[in-house]
Amino acid sequence: MTHRPYVPWPNPVLRTPAASVEEITDDIRALWDEMITAMDTMPGVGLAAPQLGVGLALAVVDASEKRGQAVRMANPEILHASVELRTHEEGSPNLPGVWAKLARPRAVTVRFLNDQGQWDRKDFVGLWATSVQHQIDHLAGKMFFDRLTRMKRDMLIKKALKRARG
Repeated sequence: MTHRPYVPWPNPVLRTPAASVEEITDDIRALWDEMITAMDTMPGVGLAAPQLGVGLALAVVDASEKRGQAVRMANPEILHASVELRTHEEGSPNLPGVWAKLARPRAVTVRFLNDQGQWDRKDFVGLWATSVQHQIDHLAGKMFFDRLTRMKRDMLIKKALKRARG
């Protein structure tokens, strides 16, 4: 299966809060499948629909060792976040070639519509939790570098743009 291309930053869809998903349809399920293909192609541990240019509140996460364990989420929201933080290097196919270390809660409880159209609640820990939070940021129109200081963010973007020009 192929997937639509990752939209390059600063495409406006990456800065626009995603629209809520009203119901889970076959089209939504097909989009989740396409997102999983795109995530595995990176390879990455999560993807939000806006990264492929689709302004819907859809995300997939798979931080498993052997893959094939993707959690499909519509309208995810964090209900609880741990006080304990975990640092991880984050990046995005929308701004390739640059990464930054970020500290996020080590564990989160997330509420979302699952692939059966039912409200679900799941606890995520470690890399799973980092990825879920990263995707929820995308759905809010935020990129990982928005969590950096202005100076670090500007340096990172400058480096990415220079790299893109070759």
